[in-house]
Amino acid sequence: MQLSKEMILAKANEVSKNTLLETLEIEMVDYGEDFLVARMPVTPKVHQPDGVLHGGATAALAESVGSFASHMFTDLEKYFVRGTEITANHLKSVKEGYIYAKATFLHKGRTTQLLDIRVTDDNDNLISVCRLSTISLPNKA
Repeated sequence: MQLSKEMILAKANEVSKNTLLETLEIEMVDYGEDFLVARMPVTPKVHQPDGVLHGGATAALAESVGSFASHMFTDLEKYFVRGTEITANHLKSVKEGYIYAKATFLHKGRTTQLLDIRVTDDNDNLISVCRLSTISLPNKA
């Protein structure tokens, strides 16, 4: 039985319970053959003291969606995935609404993966550009 897109997204969001993703209200909202999209509400909970989105919250969203993408496109019966490095360039401030992070692969190797993650706001303005490196290592029997 092949799972529908809705079932896969629901499963991804279900495994996020009691994690940082739930704390930040990050949810997976779309995916395709080579991408995954997540969103996060911008509220005072993720603001810096001066009332704009905290870059660390943006990086947490980016790492979450990128790591999930690597997991979705890896045979988890044979491998486990870990993030090894993330970079984030913040370009624009946000005070409210949602931000969306779209992770796409720049490199999808057997061992290492490199993802480009574009973070946009409700009006499709570019907020941040992030890069995430992940590694797939064999599960120990």
